[in-house]
Amino acid sequence: MSSSLSETPNELKLKNQPDDGITACKFGPNSSQFLLVSSWDETVRLYDIIADNMRIKYSHGSPVLDCCFYDPVHSFTGGLDKTLKMYDFNATAETVVGKHEAPIRCVEYCSDENVIVTGSWDSTVKLWDPRAPCCSGSFAQPDKVYTLAVCGDRLVVGTAGRRVLVWDLRNMGYVQQKRESSLKYQTRCIRTFPNKQGYVLSSIEGRVAVEYLDPSPEVQKKKYAFKCHRIKENGQELIYPVNAIAFHSKYNTFATGGSDGYVNIWDGFNKKRLCQFHRYPTSISSLAFSHDGMVLAIASSYMYENGEDDDVHENLVFIRNVSDQETKPKS
Repeated sequence: MSSSLSETPNELKLKNQPDDGITACKFGPNSSQFLLVSSWDETVRLYDIIADNMRIKYSHGSPVLDCCFYDPVHSFTGGLDKTLKMYDFNATAETVVGKHEAPIRCVEYCSDENVIVTGSWDSTVKLWDPRAPCCSGSFAQPDKVYTLAVCGDRLVVGTAGRRVLVWDLRNMGYVQQKRESSLKYQTRCIRTFPNKQGYVLSSIEGRVAVEYLDPSPEVQKKKYAFKCHRIKENGQELIYPVNAIAFHSKYNTFATGGSDGYVNIWDGFNKKRLCQFHRYPTSISSLAFSHDGMVLAIASSYMYENGEDDDVHENLVFIRNVSDQETKPKS
């Protein structure tokens, strides 16, 4: 893969980048060739990362906050226009699937239950049948939904007020578990372990928690939290939000991205950091591993942590080929 960054030959900067903040990047199922990217510039873009070209671009008319693949040729996207859209890449045709009462913050696909899940600032989670497509249920949450992740047939939802809810997608009649985040500050991201044992939660205050779903006391004893994405400068510790988490599907290791511009890879079970990449131009807003774990997509995009500033921040997606040395637990 040729690179536009000479110091990192295993990394490529995509062409035709979004014109405003990047909100999400997601790889297609079963292939590391196609990457979906949503942005505050109101667009959703489909990239062929092997050919390094933008295949498709469509618009929402308002900033798009999240996106996901349903299958290799359909995406679902939502954002500030409160509307869930389905896009058919082959027909280059969009369908308005339905709406929330407030902006849609999260869009995920659960393959186990063949359902699209959306979380909104209207304090609900909605399930959508992608075949119709239509809404198959709306479920009240205790507060605005900030992040959610699917874990087999379970759904982990992080809301305002540091609440975490675990739902069973087969029976949404009641909440399986109501939890409070073990971190003191606002939840930014939740992602679940591929082995389905638990989840990782990050906060705006440079911390990450490793949590287990099994409520039994002996399993709960294993949970822990750690500080990260902090930089010492002139004797002061600068603390940054941890915006993004992505799991390696084979090794159960995970990457975190922070507003410090760094990406770290962690072995959560052995409580070790495996590596840290070079510093990126600005905040890491989203991360995604390809299905086979060979490629990591890294979105570097200013998130206005310090309000408007005079620097010109490019919105960039980097495609990095990762090695076992960087992602595999040390035995």
